[in-house]
Order: sequence, then structure tokens, then C-alpha cells
Amino acid sequence: MIISRRSWRGAGALVAAAVVGLTGGVISAGPAMAHTPTWSVTCSEVTVDLKDYTSGVPNTVTVSVDGKDLLPTRTFDREFHEKLTLPEHSAPVTVRLVVKDAGEGGKHSLDETKTAEVCEGTTPSPTPPSPTPTVTEPTPTEATPSETPGTQTPEPSTTPSGQPSESAPAVPAPSPTTPDLAETGSSSATPVIGAAALAVLLAGGGILWAVRKRRTSES
Repeated sequence: MIISRRSWRGAGALVAAAVVGLTGGVISAGPAMAHTPTWSVTCSEVTVDLKDYTSGVPNTVTVSVDGKDLLPTRTFDREFHEKLTLPEHSAPVTVRLVVKDAGEGGKHSLDETKTAEVCEGTTPSPTPPSPTPTVTEPTPTEATPSETPGTQTPEPSTTPSGQPSESAPAVPAPSPTTPDLAETGSSSATPVIGAAALAVLLAGGGILWAVRKRRTSES
């Protein structure tokens, strides 16, 4: 069986093309996989491995836990490898990795978050009880009555008005045997008494005159 040279040449060209294509694929896949950052998170540690980044440019990496810096922003060249210890925590925390590729296009930059669980044997912090609101009762205010002069009711005397007070001196009753004292002053009854006396005198005089006249006539 005789194979022509043209067939050998065609087969050789196909093999060469296949080899070149395979080599190019491996070469192009190698840097792509190399730029994939590797990092892991456990309950106590964070491990960061960055390889084959562009050399001579300010690539940066930052690691934070619940918004607080665990690894402040740091500049690296081609590679970066770091193992960080997490602070003690009694509840799961969020770990964030930020990588900025300063190479052309920055296509290998990364911003990812992972959760660090609580390590076994760590007692979770108890939830503080809700404060009980304190109710303050208002203090009643007693109204003080205003004292107005002259409006107070006088208290009644304990001694009845019909009975003389013990402190008042007793007035002696007039004795029937005591002669009446002469009045030294004028009284409103004096004219009446005088008129009555005058009438008695006139009547007596009239009677006396009538008796005498009768005796004279009889003699």
C-alpha cells in the first residue's frame, strides 16, 4: 500500500494545528486559573492566598469582620499570603474579602463575604431582657383654701346666752325692806304726779268748802 506525499503533508498539518491549539488553550487557561484568589474561613481563622497578579502595580487587599477591619487595606505585588485570627465571638460573624486588581482592566478584582460560625465550646451570649417601662404615678396636689378676712364663721360660745357667764358678777336683788332712796334728778313722771296732787288738793278744798257752807246754813 503506497501513501502519497500529499496525504502525509495533510496529516502533519492537522497534527501541528492540534498541538498548537492545545498548547494555546493550556497557556491561556493557566493565567486565568492563577488569578482566581483562594480564601477560606473557619470559626477562628481567615486564610487568604493570592497568586500571579500583575507585578509592578499597587494591587490591594482588605479583610473586615462585621464592618470592622481585621486586615486594613494592604498593597501587594504579584502574590499575597496571610492567615488571620478572628476575634472571639459568641454569634456568627460576617467576613468580607476585597481584592482590587490594579492591572489593565482590573478584571481580577474580588468582593466576597463568608460567614464564620461559633466555635464549639463557646457559650453564646444571652439575649439581654427587654427593659420594663416604669410608670410614674402623678402625685395628687391638695388645694389650699385661701383665707379671706371677714368670711370666717365665728365659733358658737359654749355658754348659752340665757345663762349668765360664770365670770360675770351676780346682780343682787333689791330687798323689800330697804327704803327707797330719794331721787336727786328729775323724772318724766313728775308733771303727772304734780297734776294728781293738785287735783287732790282742789277736791279736798271743794269738799271742805261745801261742809262749811252746809253748817252755816243749818245754824
